[in-house]
Amino acid sequence: MIKRCTWCGDDPDYIAYHDEEWGVPVHDDRRLFEMLILEGAQAGLSWLTILKKRDNYRQAFHYFDPNMIACYDAEDIQCLMQNAGIVRNRLKIEAAVKNARGFLQIQEEWSSFAKYLWDYVDGRSVVNAWRNISEIPPHTPLSDRLSKDLKKHGFNFVGTTICYAFLQAVGVVNDHTIDCFRYPEIKQTIYPHPG
Repeated sequence: MIKRCTWCGDDPDYIAYHDEEWGVPVHDDRRLFEMLILEGAQAGLSWLTILKKRDNYRQAFHYFDPNMIACYDAEDIQCLMQNAGIVRNRLKIEAAVKNARGFLQIQEEWSSFAKYLWDYVDGRSVVNAWRNISEIPPHTPLSDRLSKDLKKHGFNFVGTTICYAFLQAVGVVNDHTIDCFRYPEIKQTIYPHPG
């Protein structure tokens, strides 16, 4: 029987997300932007709720093109407020627009958001060794620093807990528990054995 992190339960969408995406290092700016916006949308809700709406979010938000979203105006925001396929929270929608602008600013400063993000860990994922999910902290000094700097760049819905969930999701941190079948697989992608 395959052993997984217990948080993914038995929902097929959650299992697929856990098995195929969560914790895999991401270096693509568009994908990083998507995950940052979705983690912010998840605040106060379950990740499964957002996961089930992800395709709707992609369509509603121009497939997370920050250049497009940064140009959204009041009419665009009002249109999104009518979209039943996403979480219709005005503050979260407005945050996505602000965050797109901050994201573009970071891209301009660093040449890519990926470079900015991965520089926090010198380009190498943090590999933890948790025995069970109760040991995993809600935030760390790393997420504290990231949150503080993103806020300086004008981002909203980037508190330290949201930032830590983001870091876990995009593989900056490997927080699969050590008994999960994905833990060694992802660790190997981070630290491949010499040929």
